[in-house]
Amino acid sequence: MLFSGVEKNLKPKIEYFQQLGIIGSDMGKFLSWSSHVLTFSLEKTLIPNIEFLKKVLYNDKNNNYLIKALIRCGSLIRKFSDSRLARNVAFLESCGIVGSQLSMLMVRLPLLFVMKESMVRDYVSRAVDLGFSLKSKMFAHAIDSTFSLTNETIRRKLVLVHSYGISKEESMEMFRRSPVLLRVSEGKLKFGIEFYLHTVKWPKSVVIQRSSCLMYSMEDRVVPRYKVYKMIMSKRLLGNKVKKLSFISLLPMTEQRFLKFISRFGDDAEELLVAYKGHDLLVSSKQES
Repeated sequence: MLFSGVEKNLKPKIEYFQQLGIIGSDMGKFLSWSSHVLTFSLEKTLIPNIEFLKKVLYNDKNNNYLIKALIRCGSLIRKFSDSRLARNVAFLESCGIVGSQLSMLMVRLPLLFVMKESMVRDYVSRAVDLGFSLKSKMFAHAIDSTFSLTNETIRRKLVLVHSYGISKEESMEMFRRSPVLLRVSEGKLKFGIEFYLHTVKWPKSVVIQRSSCLMYSMEDRVVPRYKVYKMIMSKRLLGNKVKKLSFISLLPMTEQRFLKFISRFGDDAEELLVAYKGHDLLVSSKQES
């Protein structure tokens, strides 16, 4: 870059990226991690590649997806004639990953798009082998979730779930419902299953059907909210309606909504809040393996 012409070479390219919305600290990150892009021709390489990416990224307002993808992987911009990008996009689209799903995958896993096509096919095949259907909306999430995992790591997690009396097919069903669950540590997975089965006393069918609950923070969300739930039930704070309150309905609530839920109990709200915020359970050590 020190030998590049500022006015004719560097400035037009930097201004082009600024027009796309890459400014401030984002520009610093982008150029320090992907300085090679400044060696490419603006007209022959940069603009054609960017225009291609814009067509791929679905409903990308203000180039938000484009900027995130480029900062994570500047190699998305390569010499257009020998780029793997177009071929990989075409292959993934043939697998049913299109529109918003393709955009999500490019933003979260841009490296996948610049790999050899044979490697991309291997990742797709692994997701299929795990039981994910090409027609499933979770298929792109499955590729994203398994990308950085070894086959051995995936096998251990399936064996772990199976050890709780959950059949192999049911274990697979859990991960198919919530592919991101594959990235949860074995320690957190173990603690979560034991808590729901033995403390909350959910039947296995609920754990299987609501496997996404295993992704919540046990320390910050699940355990303290369960304490609040138990207190409401034991004190019958909802009167005759207490039987209509289910613990599972409390888990997806945002923090703000859950605090609002607590506030409705008037004089008992403070005690519930202490139970929620003042819990003293040493669960963090059990979460991480």
